[in-house]
Amino acid sequence: MSSLEADRVAPDPAKQEAFAGRVVDVLNGGALALLTSVGHQTGLFDAMSTMPPSTSAGIAARVGLEERYVREWLGGMVVGGFLEYEPDGATYFLPPEHAAALTTAAGPDNTAALMPYIALMGEVEQQVVQAFLRGGGVPYSEYPRFQALQAAETARVYDAALVDTIVPLVPGLTERLAEGIDVLDLGTGQGHAPVVLGRAFPRSRFEGLDQSEDGIGAGRAEATRLALDNVRFTVGDSTRIEGRYDLITAFDVIHDLAEPARTLSAVATALRDGGTFLMGDIAASSELEENIGHPFGPTLFSLSLFYCMTTSLSSGGAGLGTMWGEGTALRMLAEAGFTDVEVRRIEGDPLNVYYVAGGARPQAR
Repeated sequence: MSSLEADRVAPDPAKQEAFAGRVVDVLNGGALALLTSVGHQTGLFDAMSTMPPSTSAGIAARVGLEERYVREWLGGMVVGGFLEYEPDGATYFLPPEHAAALTTAAGPDNTAALMPYIALMGEVEQQVVQAFLRGGGVPYSEYPRFQALQAAETARVYDAALVDTIVPLVPGLTERLAEGIDVLDLGTGQGHAPVVLGRAFPRSRFEGLDQSEDGIGAGRAEATRLALDNVRFTVGDSTRIEGRYDLITAFDVIHDLAEPARTLSAVATALRDGGTFLMGDIAASSELEENIGHPFGPTLFSLSLFYCMTTSLSSGGAGLGTMWGEGTALRMLAEAGFTDVEVRRIEGDPLNVYYVAGGARPQAR
C-alpha cells in the first residue's frame, strides 16, 4: 500500500479537525459577506460610523429602515465580530477601526463595496451549474446588476487614483494629456473613466466605446450633466475600432472579451505612431501555483467562474478568466504587435496590474 493510499484509509485526526473548522469558517464567511453587502447597500455602515452606541430602533430610524430587519442584521454583525454590543442598554456600535474598511468615506479601502459581487454570483449559481453539465456559458444579459456594480466599484478607484496615480504610470502621459491628445477608453461601461479624465484634462479629447447601450447612455448623461464637450461615447465592437488615437485605455476588460486577441490587434492598428496602450487588468499569474497565497485568490477565481469566463464562453469566446495572467497578457500583447511592454504596479493594490504597451506594429490576421 502506498503512503498516499494509507493516508486515505487513516486520515490524520488533527488535520481533519483543522480542515473541518476551516470549512465552517468558509460557511460563516459567506454568510457574513451577504450581511456586509446588505449593510453597504442600505447605508447602515455609513450611518453607524457617525453614531454613538445606539439601539436598533435608533439606528433604523436614522437610516429609515424597518427595525425588525435592522435588529436581525445587527445580531449577525455582532456575532460576526463587525459590531460591538452592550447588553445593558441593548446598544450597538461600529468601531472606527472597522468603519475604515466598511464605509463610503473609506474610498478605495471600502471592502464592503465588493460584497455585492458575492450575492451576484449566487443569482446565477444554478445556471453556472448547468454549464458544467452541458458546456457553453451564462450570457451577459443574465447579469442586469453587474454593470452598475462595476461602475460603482471602479468609480471609487478612478476618483481617487486615475489622474494622480494611474496616468503617471506612463512616463510623460500627464504632460501629453495636458497639452491635448486623442484618447479612447475600450469597454468603458458607464463611462466614468473618460469623464474623470475629461474634467482633469480639458485640452484632450476622450471617447468611450462599449457594446452596452445602457452603459453608453449613462456615460453620455454624466458628460452632459458636467457640460464636458471634450468627452463623447460610442456604442460599438472592440474588435472594430474606427479612427486613430494617441492613447487607448482598457481597464479590467480584455480578459472578459469573447475575442481578446482580435481586440488587441485592433488596438495596435488604431494607435498613431508613438501611441500608447494602457491596459489595467487582474493581478494574477498565468501559472496556477503562483496564485497560491494571493490575498484575493479565491475571490478572483470565483468571479471568473461565475462571470468573466462564463460570459465569454456563452458567445463562443476564449473564456480566458483568471488564467489570463501576466504571462498570457504579455504573450498576447506581443502577438498583437506591441514591441515595448512594461508591467507596472501600484503599491498597496493587490488586485490590479497595469501594462504600458507601445511600439505597435500591427500583425496581419
